[in-house]
Amino acid sequence: MKVERVDVLIIGAGPSGSVAAGMLIKQQRDVLVVERQTFPRFSIGESLLPQSMQYLEEAGMLRAVVEAGFQYKNGASFVRGDRTAVIDFRNKFSPGWGTTYQVPRADFDHLLAQTAEAAGAPFRYRQEVTAVDFSGDRPRVTIRPDGGDSYQVEARHVLDASGFGRVLPKLLDLETPSNFPVRAAVFTHIKDNIPLGTFDRNKIRIGVHPQHVDVWYWTIPFSNGRCSLGVVAEKAFLDRYGGSDVEVLQQLVAEDPWLSALLAEAQWDTPGRRIAGYAANVKSLWGKGYALLGNAGEFLDPVFSSGVTIAVKSASLATAMIGREWAGETVDWEKDYAVPLKQGVDTFRVFVESWYNGKFQDVLFFPNKSEEVLRMIASILAGYAWDRTNPYVAEPRRRLSTLEKMCVA
Repeated sequence: MKVERVDVLIIGAGPSGSVAAGMLIKQQRDVLVVERQTFPRFSIGESLLPQSMQYLEEAGMLRAVVEAGFQYKNGASFVRGDRTAVIDFRNKFSPGWGTTYQVPRADFDHLLAQTAEAAGAPFRYRQEVTAVDFSGDRPRVTIRPDGGDSYQVEARHVLDASGFGRVLPKLLDLETPSNFPVRAAVFTHIKDNIPLGTFDRNKIRIGVHPQHVDVWYWTIPFSNGRCSLGVVAEKAFLDRYGGSDVEVLQQLVAEDPWLSALLAEAQWDTPGRRIAGYAANVKSLWGKGYALLGNAGEFLDPVFSSGVTIAVKSASLATAMIGREWAGETVDWEKDYAVPLKQGVDTFRVFVESWYNGKFQDVLFFPNKSEEVLRMIASILAGYAWDRTNPYVAEPRRRLSTLEKMCVA
């Protein structure tokens, strides 16, 4: 079997893989990216957070993203019944970007991959990883291209950026159950036909179901007059509804009078999709010769759009570790990669848990919130979940618990 040798093999060409490739090219590493699908390809998770802009800039991709014409985004609007809470990311506690974009992921992911490839990182599509061997001095990965003969790649480092494909967790038996209930999302893209002036397209809209605080809707406007629309609930709740995925989504939209009115003229022109049981965890985020990036390691929940930010943050941390190793340093992947990454993920986790039990919703819709506290919360919702100068990052569970008690309606 043919054997190729590179410095770093990246499995997956989504945001974490492409950003990692861009960062490694800047280090002048010999990189190869293999991807099971062809691009552009549909993906969910279209609402970015401002923190992610820092890592796109580090990877040399910022100009391409800014010039692509994506929908500008400066915050989030939360709606429950007749109450609305608007979070402006520009009014945040942490320094850094306060704006970002809402992106059709097929276009966004393809753009990042093309930018990394133009910088010198080769990408190979329709490549399936079938086996891995980490027992030797250098990892060896067996890859089967579509319609071709299998080959092996020997690398000093392997970065798994395969997202929900979770290649290494499956092959190395790293998967562990998530402590979240089994939730599902039903979603589609529509031509929304929302009248001008009736909706702030610069913000994602998160709406709470009128009767169920743990059921919520997303409406993510794009710059082309379309939007991503979805609903998230426990799988058993969604299973009560009959029909196709689009019909299920239409029934649930009809149960929210405000959202139903907003989308009264929408054209439902795209088949629906569904994912279930997406929350995932692993025994370890790294091992001898490999690291897990983004969703390949852990995925919490889509409610605060944290997925892409966690993905590109992990790419930044992992590539920095590789750079230090190549410079001759002795590095500690647990201390300097896994622990810092988990700190931010765990901050998001506290807020996700509080959202679903309704307490963080009470905080958001409380009428007399402290402006300083609101700025700290805005920072976390903008993706700055690693800024430990923010008390709600340094002690998220204790601080949020105290705030919840103060904001009981």
